[in-house]
Amino acid sequence: PGFTILNFYDVVLWLPTDFIFLFVCVCVCVCSDLSLVRFITTELTRGYFLEHNEAKYTERRERVYTCLRIPKELEKLMTFGFFLCLDTFLYVFTLLPLRVILALLRLFTVPCCGLSGSRLLQPAQVCDVLKGFIMVLCYSMMSYVDYSMMYHLIRGQSVIKLYIIYNMLEVADRLFSSFGQDILDALYWTATEPKEKKRAHIGVIPHFLMAVLYVFLHAILIMVQATTLNVAFNSHNKSLLTIMMSNNFVEIKGSVFKKFEKNNLFQMSNSDIKERFTNYILLLIVCLRNMEQFSWNPDHLWVLFPDVVMVIASEVAVDVVKHAFITKFNDISADVYGEYRASLAFDLVSSRQKNAYTDYSDSVSRRMGFIPLPLALLLIRVVTSSVKIQGSLSFMCVLLFYLGMITLKVLNSIVLLGTSCMFVKEANMEEKLFHPPPSAVSSRVNSRAHRTKHVHTAPQQGTDKEGASLASDIAQPTNMAESAANVLPKSDSDTFLTTPDDEDDDKIINSDTGLEGEGVSHRTPKKDLLEIDRFTICGNRID
Repeated sequence: PGFTILNFYDVVLWLPTDFIFLFVCVCVCVCSDLSLVRFITTELTRGYFLEHNEAKYTERRERVYTCLRIPKELEKLMTFGFFLCLDTFLYVFTLLPLRVILALLRLFTVPCCGLSGSRLLQPAQVCDVLKGFIMVLCYSMMSYVDYSMMYHLIRGQSVIKLYIIYNMLEVADRLFSSFGQDILDALYWTATEPKEKKRAHIGVIPHFLMAVLYVFLHAILIMVQATTLNVAFNSHNKSLLTIMMSNNFVEIKGSVFKKFEKNNLFQMSNSDIKERFTNYILLLIVCLRNMEQFSWNPDHLWVLFPDVVMVIASEVAVDVVKHAFITKFNDISADVYGEYRASLAFDLVSSRQKNAYTDYSDSVSRRMGFIPLPLALLLIRVVTSSVKIQGSLSFMCVLLFYLGMITLKVLNSIVLLGTSCMFVKEANMEEKLFHPPPSAVSSRVNSRAHRTKHVHTAPQQGTDKEGASLASDIAQPTNMAESAANVLPKSDSDTFLTTPDDEDDDKIINSDTGLEGEGVSHRTPKKDLLEIDRFTICGNRID
């Protein structure tokens, strides 16, 4: 017993003083009151019921399912958009030269046949001839640009300079694409405008020279971009390539934590399609230049393969993460990508009609900001400088390759047309195919005064059929217009250029102006997806 008591005292002396004090306090509390025991028991045994807030947790689960569906739906849209861009890109190499030849034959044969009363060239043929002349002139100008000198000049720069240059080139490419399509559209319209109208332009030749200058400068810009990417591929430590790929993840920070609507997301999706296709062409150019330097050794292609996969994988990963969180934060369903596919398909189907008002390649350029002429010009320049054609066998190979591209173009067009018809039918957009082309009134040229006048005069508009009922519904005090004018925002970009959902838009109009019933139908219509191109301002934002 003495030994046992001695050991007990040793243990007590060994324990910390704070632990002994806490143990004594617990014993006192347990002996004095059982509230602590009940508290601990309640904490260990209490429960809760999630079904009491079923709507909240169901919504959270649907958000998770939406994020899981985004990669599949996004890649469907990206794949469809990729083949649309491919079809437009192949058109420049395959059908455009044949159309230019046919237009020139008509131009020379119609006067010889004595058909003076008929029109020499149709508007579409005039546009084709202009595109052909632009490509020929720009290619002759590009032949004076030394790709090797540009490569060594860029390679001599430091890594941080090249990183800044590459970012500047991406911004410049977007600006060039925005203004370049306007230059080309202005040229086409100036050359085909009916002569009976009053002249309100500076002439076809100045517009043609501006178009040639734009295509040449844009091709040079893309060449510098491809050269910078080639330098990154050939660097020893791959640090530049890693920095350039990490730049894609910065795009997530600039996009995810901002408010997006459906039209904004449509613009961003079109931009991602164009960017991905352009990167594929740039990678093709880099591979061609590297293979030429190594005498077309197939083993070197496997050396480039890991870097190519890394670039493509980073693009896909960034797009998936970006779209997944944008749809999550803005409560956008994954089904919206089906609507985007239907809108792109509608462009293809409508361009095949007899009353089409634009070529499909130009429609893709406006919708996605993808202009194929500068990129095709650069690819022709790189291929002709990398591949030497000598002998009749080489010419036969070129001819077979050209026939193969035509076959690919035709098959791709047939599959795309069938798929587009299916998408348009699923979206119930067949009736829109028979509508007349949009007039200038519905374009962005409308001034703020016209839109403000449209909203102010809405209560006074009405047809004879519904005159009595409409007058009784919208009869308001005389100060109604003044109160509505005070509520209307001052800036166009705040309200008139946004595209809220139908329910939210109706609530805003009804609560602010007090207009109900038929009066709401006279307000400025919501901007449809078919009216949104790559550089339309939606919600005070251009992506």
